[in-house]
Amino acid sequence: MEIKKDSRILVTGGKGFLGKAICKKLNESGYNQVFTFKRMEYDLTKEKEVARLFSENGPFDVVIHAAADVGGIGYNREFPGSIYYNNLMMNTLVQEYARKNRVKKFVGIGSVCAYPKMTDVPFKEEDLWKGYPEETNAGYGLAKKMMMLQSQLYRQEFDFNSIHLLMINLYGPEDHFDLEYSHVIPVLIRKFVSAKQNNDKQVIVWGTGNASRDFLYVDDAAKAVVLAMEKYDKPEPINLGSGNEFKIRGIATKISELSGFEGEIVWDKTKPDGQPRRCLNTSKAEREFGFKASTSLDEGLKKTINWFERNQDKIN
Repeated sequence: MEIKKDSRILVTGGKGFLGKAICKKLNESGYNQVFTFKRMEYDLTKEKEVARLFSENGPFDVVIHAAADVGGIGYNREFPGSIYYNNLMMNTLVQEYARKNRVKKFVGIGSVCAYPKMTDVPFKEEDLWKGYPEETNAGYGLAKKMMMLQSQLYRQEFDFNSIHLLMINLYGPEDHFDLEYSHVIPVLIRKFVSAKQNNDKQVIVWGTGNASRDFLYVDDAAKAVVLAMEKYDKPEPINLGSGNEFKIRGIATKISELSGFEGEIVWDKTKPDGQPRRCLNTSKAEREFGFKASTSLDEGLKKTINWFERNQDKIN
């Protein structure tokens, strides 16, 4: 379907890491009626609050659902039940009220965490149902997978135009840099920059370093979401990533060098690695709507480290 520049677009999670980048990209692309809100204004885990969001601010032509309760391995291990419940409720209610309010298109932001723990690399969309997710992020992954299933079932019964995007690990400026709960790249950046500034002799990193990941720069991710909103209308999920696989050990070394840290990297093997390998086959996104990541890992890391160094005093 054609998305017009004056379409009213709701972005949930629009004040968060990915959501903020999506709103910026929408504005840059000429969309002049983008609506978002602060988290405290509407609790998306409660039906009355979701109903109020739509009744007070609608009608909307498009909903991009980027809101999520998400974090790194540490966060997943400490709050698995809350993560499952919060994401399941948000995803279900927002999509249901988008349908009830006759939204013309729903864009669900899914996750690589929905893939089985042991999946042939690079992950293909057709393999999504071939096993159980990696244990440390199963609740999050399964909640996201149910949003995809809801999307497909609503298309069958209600002819509801809903698409589902499987997002790989993101990074970039304005990410969350909490040492206990954030994802691997912001945690490593904070550790190595702080160690450099404090003249520390070593930095301790979780796991063995042998796990691998595919990383997507946040501005590239936002571009992909907007392209999918404009050009993709099929029920099948679609991968969004860089298509490149990097071992965590190599990422840590690269961030250490870019941060100017010259000490020792110590691997704490008592801590989990998470899923052994993660890399997405992104050929479908390129074929369907012309998306291909354009920011190299080196370029993205430099931008993220520079942002963190400039804003370090404002981060708890």
